[in-house]
Amino acid sequence: MMGKIIISENVSLDGVVQDPTGEEGFSRGGWFLQMGDKDREAWAKLELYEALGATALLLGRRSDEWFATRWLSRTGEWADRLNSMPKYVVSSTLQEPVWSSSTPARGRVLKGDVVDEVAQLKQEVDGDIVVYASIQLVQLLMEHDLVDELRLTVFPVALGAGKHLFGEISAMKPLRLISTRTLGDDLVFLTYQPVRDT
Repeated sequence: MMGKIIISENVSLDGVVQDPTGEEGFSRGGWFLQMGDKDREAWAKLELYEALGATALLLGRRSDEWFATRWLSRTGEWADRLNSMPKYVVSSTLQEPVWSSSTPARGRVLKGDVVDEVAQLKQEVDGDIVVYASIQLVQLLMEHDLVDELRLTVFPVALGAGKHLFGEISAMKPLRLISTRTLGDDLVFLTYQPVRDT
């Protein structure tokens, strides 16, 4: 039994992940909202499929709060799956995950050393542990080689500024392309796995 940490992110063509919905005040935010109906429909199908295949979610505190405000009031297959899934939230201030507050004992807050906590979580949870948004957490997980797979939906826009998915990392991280597919008319879905030292 071993959990897999899956990073699932929306990124611009030049690797920016900042303010996709335009709510953070970033001057180039809102790029996620530029997709057409066909792209949105294909993206939503992919996200539902991913959610149905996941065992748990791993999030940073702000992402947990952001998703909770958007998903707890929704219904339907995708919302029901996301809302009922255990959430593990990295935070030194939360008592319990906000998104899971309506279903106590589903997941928990990881308060200790993040690297140790996530390594332990991989031992405890069998299946895909998906990380949405949570960029600081993603960068920490990449830095410490705790990521098993990256799933990137690339949007056809170059922003030229903003926070990048990987930011500053201390060493080169080789990745192997596992699959590529087009979503709708303009989105590309890429799956990578880290190349581990042999």
